[in-house]
Amino acid sequence: MTNVLVTGGSGFVGSALVKELAQKGYHILSIDNYFSGSKDNEIEHPNVRYIEVSTCDMLTHSEVMDFCPDTVYHLGEYSRIVQSFDDIKLCHNFNSVGTFNVLEYCRHKNARLVYSGSSSKFGNNGADEHLSPYSWMKAKNAELINNYHNWWGLDFAIAYFYNVYGPGQICSGHMATVIGIFQEQYKSGKPLTVVSPGDQRRDFTHIDDIISGLVLVGENGSGDGYLLGTGTNHTLLEIAQAFDCEIQMVPARKGERFTSQAYPTKAKEELGWTAQHNVIDYIKNWVKEQNQENSVQV
Repeated sequence: MTNVLVTGGSGFVGSALVKELAQKGYHILSIDNYFSGSKDNEIEHPNVRYIEVSTCDMLTHSEVMDFCPDTVYHLGEYSRIVQSFDDIKLCHNFNSVGTFNVLEYCRHKNARLVYSGSSSKFGNNGADEHLSPYSWMKAKNAELINNYHNWWGLDFAIAYFYNVYGPGQICSGHMATVIGIFQEQYKSGKPLTVVSPGDQRRDFTHIDDIISGLVLVGENGSGDGYLLGTGTNHTLLEIAQAFDCEIQMVPARKGERFTSQAYPTKAKEELGWTAQHNVIDYIKNWVKEQNQENSVQV
């Protein structure tokens, strides 16, 4: 693998992946429409090139079509569950139309596809894929990818993320992560807003673990089912309590999953991957650093 195309390469996960792949010597073309990505995430590197274009338009973009990747990492989709009800048109364009274009691109370029699936489809014995437009569209994309393999021999691997957090996460706006929101509220001296009932369980996975898993999946993975999570989950209340500050409960939201927990058996047995970070330790260390900074400023 020498040439790699990364969709969403200026986003939270995509930009971290681009940095890692660049350090490993790959030649990378990043495409992003900057809906949730940011140019601040981009790096200056001789092996990395950035193009502002949506996956919805990539098949008519000359620079994208002139590029000949060995592998495509497809991370550039709409990636929020609750918000997808209000943004269903955007979600459809990015996740259905855009992903179809990526598949066609891979088919005609004879490129390998590494897809970031959504763990939301696994909850409640598979019934949770119908909880939101986002979950359903992501589940159907995984089916379509498997069909492209059966119909045209597409070489692919699908990795599933579990509540990614860490440096570079989105901390404000309607695309912010839970821990990012809590960090912003903590720094502002505001109560942490926990969505009722608070006992929803999530498997939080550090960005460094996700990237190490993605690289392994890209280099050695094959087929569906690489669940990148710690295998341990925590309630939202437990996460908020780790900040050791005031908590405020807010109303339940449509489409919320009750529980998520990875079973990363395939990633461990085939690739030797296991998560190395603990979310509670991360939060406590972050709070300690914040308090030290505040004491120095005073």
